[in-house]
Amino acid sequence: MTPAHTRLIGVLVLVAFTLTLGAVSLFVGYVDMSPARLVGGTLAGELIPQRILLDIRVPRTVLCLAVGAALGITGAAMQGLLRNPLAEPGLLGVSGGAALGAVLALYTGLANAFYLALPLAGFAGTALATAFVFMLAGRHTGTTTLILAGVAVSSLCGALISLVLNWSPNPTALSEIVFWMLGSLADRSNRDVELALPFICAGAVLLLGCGKGLRALTLGEETAHSLGIHLGRLRVRVLVGSALAVGAAVSVSGSIGFIGLVAPHLMRPLAGGDPSRLLPLAALAGAALLTAADLAVRLLHASGPELKLGVLTALVGAPFFLVLILRTRRLET
Repeated sequence: MTPAHTRLIGVLVLVAFTLTLGAVSLFVGYVDMSPARLVGGTLAGELIPQRILLDIRVPRTVLCLAVGAALGITGAAMQGLLRNPLAEPGLLGVSGGAALGAVLALYTGLANAFYLALPLAGFAGTALATAFVFMLAGRHTGTTTLILAGVAVSSLCGALISLVLNWSPNPTALSEIVFWMLGSLADRSNRDVELALPFICAGAVLLLGCGKGLRALTLGEETAHSLGIHLGRLRVRVLVGSALAVGAAVSVSGSIGFIGLVAPHLMRPLAGGDPSRLLPLAALAGAALLTAADLAVRLLHASGPELKLGVLTALVGAPFFLVLILRTRRLET
């Protein structure tokens, strides 16, 4: 069997696995109702099965797949752009800006004023953080300056979030902020899907269009430039695409880490080292990983308090990150 056939089989297995997880997610929840009863009651127009399937589980499943895909494809694009295997969406301030916007909405009470205030504030925070990174780094600077600008903005967002937590006079608002920062897709509705999905899709389309430039960039900046790749334009496109996808994702899910780091690494052998192939594969892997994590959260809830999604991904992702650091250090010595 040729390597091309092996990769094709791997892709088909990944697609089937992701779709299977999505289907299972529709029938796993806190209400004990069989899949046959759930689907039959929905088709018959019964109120309770319809509400459970169409208003609770479908939005949660769609957001699991979309948010995971956004984090996965953005992580792959960031690693390709920065040529750093440890890069992930939070490195350039994208996640931190969304978190700061959402925290401010909760702190000021705006989140209780109207339903979409929280995701809109998160998205606005991402836009401002991205603009700030552009101002600091400029369009024509090198990768190191871009990373430093992103780290500076991320640190600033983290400091401002800590300041808000310190000043919060309302214990209820403080509790809401902490729980939102832990990350979760529980109790999301179709309105959250309608708000986040268009921006996630727009960001993914922008990032998928960067495959050719990222492939050339693996040969070095000078070689990529000689091949006709405009590096400044490529950086802008990756950063804007990441801001659209991750900003919308984080604004509805809260802070969920490590998916953007783990998914590209799992798919790199299947992509054969080609960033243009890695982008869609990382999106599929991210969707599968986050959906599997959300299923685990729902299944673990039966034995105790609900574990937040961001906590579970951190518990799984942190050891992976440590192993990756040790492997990178061995390669460098």
